[in-house]
Amino acid sequence: MMHSNTILGILELDEGFSTDTPSYPPREGSLLNPKTFGTTIITEMVDGALPDLVIQGDPTLENACIRAAKCLVERGANVVAADCGFFIRHQSAISAAVDVPVVTSSLLLIPTLLRQVPAAKKLAIVTADSRHCTEDLLELDNIRDRARVVIGGVEGGEYIRNTLARPFIRTALGQIEYEVGECIARLRADYPEIAIILFECTGFPCVASALRRKTGLPIYDITDLSKIALSARS
Repeated sequence: MMHSNTILGILELDEGFSTDTPSYPPREGSLLNPKTFGTTIITEMVDGALPDLVIQGDPTLENACIRAAKCLVERGANVVAADCGFFIRHQSAISAAVDVPVVTSSLLLIPTLLRQVPAAKKLAIVTADSRHCTEDLLELDNIRDRARVVIGGVEGGEYIRNTLARPFIRTALGQIEYEVGECIARLRADYPEIAIILFECTGFPCVASALRRKTGLPIYDITDLSKIALSARS
């Protein structure tokens, strides 16, 4: 679906690039690729938002997130997203500061996805670092729903090492698919009840199609949530 009348604004991490070390072009299917949405994308770097600080949940980044979001709206953004699912810690503050829909993380989809499958089934969240994908980010109000959510991460692998490097190092698609696929396989071995998967990390959508085919399971990510928000504004 085309969203030619909308602009997607994205809060970006500080990945250490400069004019001497330009960032990589966006991959097919990624959040930063305009072809993913058929619309214009603009970005604004959040001052001080080093990947490790965002993943760990540094509360001092909140004001910088708000400033960057306001800048995106002033530049014409109709929807504000974020290039790291851990920006969800600042969701409430950002959405209170701007008058457009804010979708900082695919984790916002959790309640909806749990209700797409039978109560006996589970949702698997695959994250860049499961050590920091903590209870407070899930925002589940009852014990039953929490028991239906399992979390796995790719911490310790090449992908997260490259993500935390300064400047950022792009990991080969095959390596991302391998690490995420192995994580999914481990989770499914431990929890055969898994019926649906959610990618927290914004680096994973580029391998979502391949892993949907391999696993046979529905997989959601930040691009799906962003498409919903854009559709509501077009």
